Amino acid sequence: MNQSRRRCAGGLALLGAGSALGLWSPPAAAEPPPETTKVRLYKFPGLCLAPQYVAEDLLRAEGFTDVQYLDFPEGAVGVHERVGSSAVDFTQWYGVPFIEEIDKGRPIVLLAGVHIGCTELFATERIRAFRDLKGKTVAVAVGSPAQSILAAMLAYVGLDHRKDLTFAPHSPAESVRLLAEAKIDAFLATPPWGQELRAKKIGHTIVNTAVDRPWSQYFCCMFIGNTEYVRKYPVATKRVLRAILKADQICALEPERVARTMVDRGFTKNYEHALQTMRDVPYGKWRQYDPEDMVRFYALRLREAGLIKATPQKILADGTDWRFLNELKKELKG
Repeated sequence: MNQSRRRCAGGLALLGAGSALGLWSPPAAAEPPPETTKVRLYKFPGLCLAPQYVAEDLLRAEGFTDVQYLDFPEGAVGVHERVGSSAVDFTQWYGVPFIEEIDKGRPIVLLAGVHIGCTELFATERIRAFRDLKGKTVAVAVGSPAQSILAAMLAYVGLDHRKDLTFAPHSPAESVRLLAEAKIDAFLATPPWGQELRAKKIGHTIVNTAVDRPWSQYFCCMFIGNTEYVRKYPVATKRVLRAILKADQICALEPERVARTMVDRGFTKNYEHALQTMRDVPYGKWRQYDPEDMVRFYALRLREAGLIKATPQKILADGTDWRFLNELKKELKG
């Protein structure tokens, strides 16, 4: 009962925050109701994914009476398959590995950028610059988007992930321990692991994609839909995206409230890590940056790395749909 009260209070508080900040307004009167009142999103304990988790009450306000957050035993390994197979309708996720999936022909579509960089490369003292990774060992969790992201980053500086360094498969928790013991050379961390490394003063940051160019100029996490859902339910898709973009703004403007909601709703147990993530990740930038630029930039890097065959133009043609984003840019207040 107490947990239900906290969840209800948290949801009302977030809706109230959105209204006070000028973010909440009812859908346009002329807009038809959603073709379906059910929406399923992928659940994964990544703190930077906060917008899709705090969007639950906004989704209900958009007319969705059945809002589901689904988790699966394979975790991050199965996110692409689940979205592509219609087991999940939408997810916020790292855009780089989804570009690889579009190249493979998976029926998924990128709809908008949510936030820019949330990854940090932590290394031991013997690594002082990105090119120092040559010949070294970097920890990457199985199924993690980090391997694709790191391969793209290596290609940008002229290194080949297939021969210039070694990827070691370790869980994030194990990677933290190994880095502390200097048994690996580096670890590309996503929240909350970057926050934990800094709190424990383990390693030092070589690249922070939130602030270091060129990475800080492109979206990291995108909002992605199943192609069939988007085709079949365009009104519902627009309403889902509207809720996500409003939630993204709330994450930027109300970090304490969002961090507490993440804890109360069971997405994380650590309030301090959640709050630090809210402060570290540049939320609320969905207007300022162009998601098409992200696709072009990273598709080129992935092609250089030998991970995709398609050109950026083909990736854009096959796996993106910006029409809902463009409409919402006009409709939502700045």
